[in-house]
Amino acid sequence: MNKVILMGRLTRDPEVRYSQGEKPTAVARYTLAVNKAFKKEGEPDADFINCVTFGRNAEFAEKYFVQGIKLIIAGRIQTGSYTNREGVKVYTTDIVVEEQEFTESKAASSNKKATGDADASNSMGEEKSPESKSKTRRKTTK
Repeated sequence: MNKVILMGRLTRDPEVRYSQGEKPTAVARYTLAVNKAFKKEGEPDADFINCVTFGRNAEFAEKYFVQGIKLIIAGRIQTGSYTNREGVKVYTTDIVVEEQEFTESKAASSNKKATGDADASNSMGEEKSPESKSKTRRKTTK
């Protein structure tokens, strides 16, 4: 089984391109900053995970995802390699996203940007208002 579930924040707006051909397919790439549970002194607080999604999920990401938004994604790990211009073989690891959801309301995300608050949710990682969660939660699937 190859299944990954991650929660983190977008490091920048998604990069979206369209494939060539009769039926162009959207391809979105983004990076999630996922907080580490434990860290050593001098190490970054987060891991930066490269993600890619296709089709309707990619179009959704292009339309609604912005830097700093908190997401939960589910997908699979995909590894690959290529030879760069200097002739060095480069290995890659990406998460191919199959499901993606918002984990906080638009207002909570905006408050974080404005105040620099690290976490506007309660200690359990839940929304402060269950009503706002049901109204703003969106889910996309392949």
